[in-house]
Amino acid sequence: MDNVIGLEIIEVVEQAAIAAARWMGKGDKHMADQAAVDAMRNRMNQIHMRGRIVIGEGERDEAPMLYIGEEVGICTRPDAAQYCNPEELIEIDIAVDPCEGTNLCAYGQPGSMAVLAISEKGGLFAAPDFYMKKLAAPPAAKGKVDIRNSATENLKILSECLDRAVDELVVVVMKRDRHNDLIQEIRDAGARVQLITDGDVSAALSCAFSGT
Repeated sequence: MDNVIGLEIIEVVEQAAIAAARWMGKGDKHMADQAAVDAMRNRMNQIHMRGRIVIGEGERDEAPMLYIGEEVGICTRPDAAQYCNPEELIEIDIAVDPCEGTNLCAYGQPGSMAVLAISEKGGLFAAPDFYMKKLAAPPAAKGKVDIRNSATENLKILSECLDRAVDELVVVVMKRDRHNDLIQEIRDAGARVQLITDGDVSAALSCAFSGT
């Protein structure tokens, strides 16, 4: 991936975060999301690339989303031939969530962030808009925990990897009705549960930092 493109993509995320931050604490998650979407789209359309959104904003937030299949970048414009050399054309796939944790931003709570991932064309799984099971664990458990295990099995593995008793482990879980059985299983196994209403990306990233 071109280093210049990488730096410009960082600016894309920065612009989205700054735009959403202006709506922090104002109680309007839709405007926070819209501001982030607009800023992200505008900055991406200033980059010499042909980008394609493969994972985009879902319809649930009722915002003008960066939709799956949308093309962004100078090289997608009708007059692209004036600016882009076909032999040097950079094509990338993009996954975005311009304001992940819109409620957190709207109500001035921590954990909201602008999220973007890129790859060379064809390098990202083009996911439709549906829920997936997700599991994040500390580096010590790499290659050992498995999303196909039960929560009880994974807690036993984590206990061994971290050299801590199960009752010393804290598991972050999204507070959703669909997780009620999971939450009960974690508690029955002896671990503690920290429930969050939004911001699962922030929670997952915390696994990578010692002391969290």
